[in-house]
Parts: sequence; structure tokens; C-alpha cells
Amino acid sequence: MTTLEIWLLAISLAMDCFTVSITSGIIMRRICWRTFFIMAFFFGLFQAVMPLIGWFAASRFSHLIEDYDHWIAFGLLAFLGGRMIKESFSNEDKCCFDPTKLKVIVTLAIATSIDALAIGISFAFVGMNSFTSILSPIVIIGFTSFVISTLGSLIGVFCGKRFNLRMELWGGLVLIIIGVKILIEHLFLS
Repeated sequence: MTTLEIWLLAISLAMDCFTVSITSGIIMRRICWRTFFIMAFFFGLFQAVMPLIGWFAASRFSHLIEDYDHWIAFGLLAFLGGRMIKESFSNEDKCCFDPTKLKVIVTLAIATSIDALAIGISFAFVGMNSFTSILSPIVIIGFTSFVISTLGSLIGVFCGKRFNLRMELWGGLVLIIIGVKILIEHLFLS
């Protein structure tokens, strides 16, 4: 793979992180650099580590992973999205879905990085045979996801301040749509 192909791959992998970060920023409605950087760190970390795990496991476990990865991602995103939608209809002024909680961030990071696991498997099949050959791509993928996630959070805050609509409802719908997209891509377009 060329360096340009790796950067394009990194950007495409980061799009789910970007969308989830926008949603989280919309819910937060204020700039909180610490939270944005924690979220971006975990998104970047999981986007970088998952291809490494996929690459490492390709020879032993690929037949087990590829049959279920899309269902896992869909399940996690649908669960979180459904929870957000449910909470958008509660009469409480306070949103219970808190994108600043570490367990929520880690769950979202895992859900949005399942595709990166499959990419790691494909790295093993395109001739990346050593750790040094995969090191540059995983650093680029992690860095790109970090930057794009931070940008998404800022865009979300801007949108959350401008448009005061049931953001938890829309955020939940976005998470479910991402899950459905992952499912459709794996079931019908692979």
C-alpha cells in the first residue's frame, strides 16, 4: 500500500469517529477540551490498536472474526443509540446519556473501530509481514482518528448551540444509522 492509500484509508476509518464526536459535541453544547481529548485519544487508540490485533490474529482467528464483527458493531451502536432516543423522550431536563463518561467513550471507541480490525486482517493478506511494516499505517490511522474526532466534537458543539432541537434523539438516530451502515456493508456489499 502506498502512503496516500494509507492516509485515505485512515480518513475513511475515522468517519464513524467523526460522526460520533459530532453527536457527543451536540449533546455537550460546550467546549470541554479535556473530554474532547480523552474521547479523541480513545478513538485514535482503538483505531490504531484494532488493525494491529487484526493483523496479529489474521492467521489464527480470521474465520471467527469476520463472520460476527459487523453484528457486534451494530449491536453496540444500536444499544447506545436506542438508549439516547429513549432518554430524549424522558421528561427530565438532564440527559442521562453522558458522552463524558469513560465507559460510554470506550464503548463508542470499540464500536467504531470494529472495521479497523478487519483492515488489520487485510494488512496481513497484502504482504505486511512484520511489525515494522504495519507500524506506520497504524500510527497514521490513530493520529487521523484523533484529529478528526477532536474536530468533530468542536463542530458538534457549534451545531448544538445553533440548533436547539432534541439532540439526544438525533444523536441516537445517527448512532443507529452508523450501525445499520456497518451491517449493510458487511452483509450485502462485501
